[in-house]
Amino acid sequence: MTTTMRIEEVQSTTKKQRIATHTHIKGLGLDANGTAIPMSAGFVGQVAAREAAGLVVDMIRQKKMAGRALLLAGPPSTGKTALALGISQELGSKVPFCPMVGSEVYSSEVKKTEVLMENFRRAIGLRIKENKEVYEGEVTELSPEETESTSGGYGKAISHVIIGLKTVKGTKQLKLDPTIYDALIKEKVAVGDVIYIEANSGAVKRVGRCDAFATEYDLEAEEYVPIPKGEVHKKKEIVQDVTLHDLDAANARPQGGQDILSLMGQMMKPRKTEITDKLRQEINKVVNRYIDDGIAELVPGVLFIDEVHMLDIECFSYLNRALESSISPIVIFATNRGICNVRGTDMTSPHGIPVDLLNRLVIIRTETYGPTEMIQILAIRAQVEELDIDEESLAYLGEIGQQASLRHAIQLLSPASVVAKTNGRDKICKADLEEVTALYLDAKSSARLLQEQQERYIT
Repeated sequence: MTTTMRIEEVQSTTKKQRIATHTHIKGLGLDANGTAIPMSAGFVGQVAAREAAGLVVDMIRQKKMAGRALLLAGPPSTGKTALALGISQELGSKVPFCPMVGSEVYSSEVKKTEVLMENFRRAIGLRIKENKEVYEGEVTELSPEETESTSGGYGKAISHVIIGLKTVKGTKQLKLDPTIYDALIKEKVAVGDVIYIEANSGAVKRVGRCDAFATEYDLEAEEYVPIPKGEVHKKKEIVQDVTLHDLDAANARPQGGQDILSLMGQMMKPRKTEITDKLRQEINKVVNRYIDDGIAELVPGVLFIDEVHMLDIECFSYLNRALESSISPIVIFATNRGICNVRGTDMTSPHGIPVDLLNRLVIIRTETYGPTEMIQILAIRAQVEELDIDEESLAYLGEIGQQASLRHAIQLLSPASVVAKTNGRDKICKADLEEVTALYLDAKSSARLLQEQQERYIT
């Protein structure tokens, strides 16, 4: 029985992505020489900071930055988080990037240092290369051979499976174990599919339908793949990317068991548990052995800790030790604080970070944006949010950004577009922005009102 797919039920997913604060950041916007292009990859200005971040990216790629730390310091809304995201975009998906906020460490279930170590290990990748023997090809024949059931009764049991595989170079007929037949059924393998079977484990993977059958139907939800090249039986190098935290979590989880406590434990919702230091050391030993044998390669990623001033003195002393570890990622801190107290002490320090940790950091400063840069950023945001706005309105928004803050100016874009649509227009004009500005206060105006009308509020 064939099922027909109705076109109207298939929804397009191209523009269903949620637009977040930094959706427009696509990289650091540097040329081949590492010089910042004034307006590129969603970035405007911050030339010195972007060039410094570009050098950091080069060092990370050359694996010369592991165990070092970087601090992005600057006033609020000067692009610190955007810089960190730009670094992650430049590094690509193969290098682990683990973002966290300083306040995440305060959990009722897990120690602060455990949360930090977990994120440290999330930011360290391991690329495992494995040579596997595989049988790969298009299925030309699939016939299970049945025998009388050994357990008695009228049922039939499958003794073995005959499968024919075809590639560009030739064909091969294989006699497989009945357990592999179960895997074939699970993967819904039929004649005409392209599959591969691992010789060591007997694992079956259905790659897709052979593209020779692509013209059978006008419309169907099937992925077509070309017929594999080379021989049916081949050695294949499989590369797998995992993080050290993935290995910790996989080994920390109890692996089943038939007693009543194990079964109850599996049914109950798992609580967040700590991974012991002993287990981590064992995993480190195995990882180091893999690296020495050339099976695996360590990929130090990036741990980005935003609002780093939220960490307390215990966390900072733990970070000092963790940064000196032999297996350590690149750590990027970001803060908007000046000289303030280190949390958990009466000691004041620049950026709320103890001096001994500050000495280990390379500091990148972000500068406040000028009026023209603010207008360019607002134009980019309007384009990302698909809002139509005229030049006069952008200039007016730029003024608001200078008086209040860039974030406040960006936040006024969406309500202004709603007001424009209510007034029967697609384009945002200055009058819409004036109406919205009258409705919403910014932080500075609100603080001024509080000072003027202090007696009306409860203090």
